[in-house]
Amino acid sequence: MEPTIYLFFNGNCLEAMTHYAETLGGEITGVFKNGDAPVAEDRMPGGDDLVMNMAMKLGNAMIMASDAPGQWYSKPQGFSVSIAPASIAEFDRIFSALSSDAQSISMAPGETFWAERFTTFTDRFGTPWMLNYTGSKAV
Repeated sequence: MEPTIYLFFNGNCLEAMTHYAETLGGEITGVFKNGDAPVAEDRMPGGDDLVMNMAMKLGNAMIMASDAPGQWYSKPQGFSVSIAPASIAEFDRIFSALSSDAQSISMAPGETFWAERFTTFTDRFGTPWMLNYTGSKAV
């Protein structure tokens, strides 16, 4: 059994997940929009273009997501999506792409006692991220 990350967005799920797939080398495996529901009563409020369910394969992991319209949406807290880039160059590329127009950068990229480079930030879509390149400090 493996956990699946499930993210909720405030109306920009398709844009966010497409950006993540392009940045991280993921593969979008399915997108089901509100308008795809065959029965109108099964649709969530907010319009046909909202994403009801979307899936992206990233390595051996699956990241799923949907829009959470209006009062259904709450700001993510208490977790981060953690990525371990394979090199400092890859770390810098991913950080640049995901932190562009970031809502906040809580810890700028830098060396720690456990990693050659580490950072935490919340991207423009509201997703909290943690990037960790251990490099020579790998256990």
